[in-house]
Amino acid sequence: MSVSKQQILDGLAKVTSPRGVPLIHADVLSEIVVTDGKVLFSINVDAAEARAWESVRAQAEAAVRALPGVTGAMVALTAERKPGSAPAATPAHSHGPAAHSRGPQSGGVQPVSAHRPHANPANSPMSKQAEIPGVAAIIAVASGKGGVGKSTTALNLALGLRDLGLKVGLLDADIYGPSVPRLTGIHEKPVLDDNRKMIPIARFGLSIMSIGFLVEEETAMIWRGPMVMSAITQMLRDVAWGTLDVLIVDMPPGTGDAQLTLAQNVPLKGAVIVSTPQDLALIDARRGLAMFTKVNVPVLGIIENMSYFQCPECGTRSDIFGHGGARHEAERLKVPFLGEVPLHMSIRAMSDAGTPVVVSEPNGPHAAIYRAIGTQIRDRLQGVIAAA
Repeated sequence: MSVSKQQILDGLAKVTSPRGVPLIHADVLSEIVVTDGKVLFSINVDAAEARAWESVRAQAEAAVRALPGVTGAMVALTAERKPGSAPAATPAHSHGPAAHSRGPQSGGVQPVSAHRPHANPANSPMSKQAEIPGVAAIIAVASGKGGVGKSTTALNLALGLRDLGLKVGLLDADIYGPSVPRLTGIHEKPVLDDNRKMIPIARFGLSIMSIGFLVEEETAMIWRGPMVMSAITQMLRDVAWGTLDVLIVDMPPGTGDAQLTLAQNVPLKGAVIVSTPQDLALIDARRGLAMFTKVNVPVLGIIENMSYFQCPECGTRSDIFGHGGARHEAERLKVPFLGEVPLHMSIRAMSDAGTPVVVSEPNGPHAAIYRAIGTQIRDRLQGVIAAA
């Protein structure tokens, strides 16, 4: 049984705005996206009214979830400040995007101690950080720009950590271009548990969640920043992750809302920067590294992806994008260099086929590279994981 947009609107008609106007007549609803029973839309309001609208958002989500044929709902509250108006005060307990839609407040990000929420002053953006129950360490895999193989690296790195005996989850937080469904060959949709939380898809011994599981591959995600932040928050908080040693978060490229939301929402134990060797990629990698440093997230190291190409026929090595740039950058910035991953047909072909190289060729040289990188990360997290 499938739910229609009209049925959703009929359900939302019973929800009223803070001024008593039916929600469907309040001129605040975005386009409603319905995919296999999953419903996504946003409520767009002025930031000055965000606190009053949070309960409306919760009522709207509950109303949609109660409709026959709805298997999941994600309703985001997007709050934007009108020119010339004062920033809205947001409650410390809010998990909506209004709580994360602003950058550092006056005075900047305050120092934190080991990313523990209680160490943050109340007026710091980091004061909203809270651990995810059962998850010992959350690591962001990021890049300053797209096209450097970040998602492929994140997935194979997660598998490498799995091979070291850790319980690992993978969150695809690249809202605009989720790659994990294609890289893993996952086509099914997540279901809800008794607590109305999404159950991650189990594949290759990993617990996996992606916004790509909720929308069709060809669907254009035309979302404003606050809605992106709300979606990431819900995929962190409204997923039944269970007990994990490490949750790898595949970040979208760049240094924008998504990265800031993650840093403000959960105490990250570290970030891994992925770059190719050429100067253009390294410039953007520096920005990514600087952003995590600014918000007091430890940088676990830099990976040089597509480091070199070795001809499978003659064995000749070619440095297509140059070589060693990421290593030199790591040395210059005094952060660990985690390793080189070559540009190779097996890695590309297996990724496209939905069977990552660590799974398809577990005894091959490329799987060994990812496990070696995973070993370094595990060693840096040893105290955190052991204490969980």
